[in-house]
Amino acid sequence: MTDLHRFDVLIIGSGLAGLTAALHLASTHRVAVVTKRQVEDGSSNWAQGGIAAVLGEGDTVASHIEDTLIAGAGLCDLEATRFTVENAPGAIAWLRELGVPFSTEKGELHLTREGGHSHRRIVHATDATGAAVQATLIERVRATPGITLFEHHMLVDLITDRKLPHAPDSTPRCLGAYVLDEERDEVITFSASHTILATGGAGKVYLYTTNPDTATGDGIAAAWRAGCRVGNMEFIQFHPTCLYHPHAKSFLITEAVRGEGGQLKLPPRLGSHRFMPDHDPRAELAPRDVVARAIDFEMKKHGLDCVHLDISHESPEFLQEHFPNILARCAELGIDITREPIPVVPAAHYTCGGVVTDLKGQTDVEGLYAVGETTCTGLHGANRLASNSLVECMVFAQAAVKSIRQSDASRSPALPQWDVSRVTDADEQVVISHNWDELRRFMWDYVGIVRTDKRLERAAHRITLLQSEIHEFYSQFHVTRDLLELRNLVQVADLIVMSAMMRRESRGLHFSRDHPDLLPEARPTVLVPPAR
Repeated sequence: MTDLHRFDVLIIGSGLAGLTAALHLASTHRVAVVTKRQVEDGSSNWAQGGIAAVLGEGDTVASHIEDTLIAGAGLCDLEATRFTVENAPGAIAWLRELGVPFSTEKGELHLTREGGHSHRRIVHATDATGAAVQATLIERVRATPGITLFEHHMLVDLITDRKLPHAPDSTPRCLGAYVLDEERDEVITFSASHTILATGGAGKVYLYTTNPDTATGDGIAAAWRAGCRVGNMEFIQFHPTCLYHPHAKSFLITEAVRGEGGQLKLPPRLGSHRFMPDHDPRAELAPRDVVARAIDFEMKKHGLDCVHLDISHESPEFLQEHFPNILARCAELGIDITREPIPVVPAAHYTCGGVVTDLKGQTDVEGLYAVGETTCTGLHGANRLASNSLVECMVFAQAAVKSIRQSDASRSPALPQWDVSRVTDADEQVVISHNWDELRRFMWDYVGIVRTDKRLERAAHRITLLQSEIHEFYSQFHVTRDLLELRNLVQVADLIVMSAMMRRESRGLHFSRDHPDLLPEARPTVLVPPAR
C-alpha cells in the first residue's frame, strides 16, 4: 500500500505563485507544498527584470491596461487584464511588507521601463528580482508552521473522482494527486480538498530556452489528462536576448538592458549596424515578439550565430548599479560589457497559454486551481507584456486563496491506490534520453519563431510516434522523473502543435509564412480534452 498524506490544500510548485498561495493559506489551512527539485529551483528564481505595477507619477491603470492589450495583439481578456492591473500595487505592497529588498532611489521605489511599456512602472531588485523575491518568500515559508515542504517530489497525475468505482456524472472533482518521492523511489498519495497547480511553464520542450530544467509543462499536461481545457498554447514567447556562449546555459539578458538604452547591432564585419529601427519604429523598445523575429531574420539573412547587444556607452558605475549580475556573469565568461557588446540569441522563454481558469484561478475540475505560468487566464493574449507575469502569479494566487476560504471543505473519499505492480526498471534508459533530445530539436526546428504548415505537419507526425513509445514505457515500467517529464513534454508539444495548426493567421507570437495576414476577428484557441 502506498503512503497517504492528508492536507487541506495541496500546492504543486514552489515558485512565486505557489509560495504566495501557501503563505496566505497557512493561518487557516494545513498546506503541503510539493516541488520536484529544491524549493529554490523554479523559474521565478531566474526572473531578472521585475514586476509591473502602476506606481509612478503620471502613470495610470488605463495606460497599463492599454499597453497589455496592445502587446497581446487583440487576444487579451479585458476583464482579466483589468483585474490584474488593478490588484498589482497591492501585491507589491505585500512583498514590501515581507521585506523584499527592492531597488530604491532617494527613498522611493526605483521604477524602470521595459519593451512595450509606455511608462516607467517596473519594480525591481537590481537585475535579480525573482531571486530577491523568492529568497524572502522561501525564508517565510520555512518558518511557517502551517506549511509542510516536500522537496524532490514530482507530480505523477492528479486524482479525480472519475477514478472512483462509481464515478459521478457531474463535473469532475480533484481529490489530490499521485506523487513520486524520488529519494524513496516510490509513488505516494496526497489527499486534499483543494489542489493548486503552480508548476510553471514548458520552455524545456525547446532546444534553446531561458528556463530552468524544471520547466517541463507538468501541470498543463496533468490538468489536460484530468479533463481541463487548455488555451492559446501556440503562443510561446521567445526572449530576444539569451546570452550566446557555450558555458552560459539558459542565462538571459533582461529586457531592462534595452529599456535603459542597450542597442542591438550586427557584428563588426557587417559594420556594427543597429538594425532594430529597420524593423519597427519603436526600435529596441518594441514588444518581444517583434524583437525576436527581427533578430531571427538578421541571423538567417547574414548566416550569423548571434547578434550583439551593446550598452557599453553607459558608465561602469551605471552598469554596476543597474545590472550587477549580468556584469559579473559576463565577466566570468571573458566578456567586459563596459567595453564590448553582449552576444545574444533568441530562446524559448514564456508559455503564454496553459490551463484555462476563471478570475478565481478555478479550472474546469472542481477543487482544482491553477496559478502562474501554467495557466491561461486571458491576461497575456497572443503575447505577454514584459514583467506582467510575476504580478499575475501573486494576483491570481490571492484570488484562489480567497475562493478556497469561501468554499466548503469536502472530505475526500477513500482514494484508489497507485498500481505498484509496475516495478520493472526500463531496460533501455537510452530510449528516454534519445526521445527527449529528438523532441526538443524538432520543436525548435519546426515549431519555433517562424512556422509553416509543412513544418507543423512534420512535428505532429513525430509527436504521434513518440507518444506511442512513451505510452508503452509508462504502462509497463517503473516511473522515473525523466520518464514523467518526457511524458509531459510530449503532451505539451502535442497541444502546442494542435493549437498552431488551428490558427490560420499570424498574430502575436504565432507567425506563419503560409498565413501571414491577420484575421479580422481575434479568437482564442481553446482545446477540449477527449471524454475519458
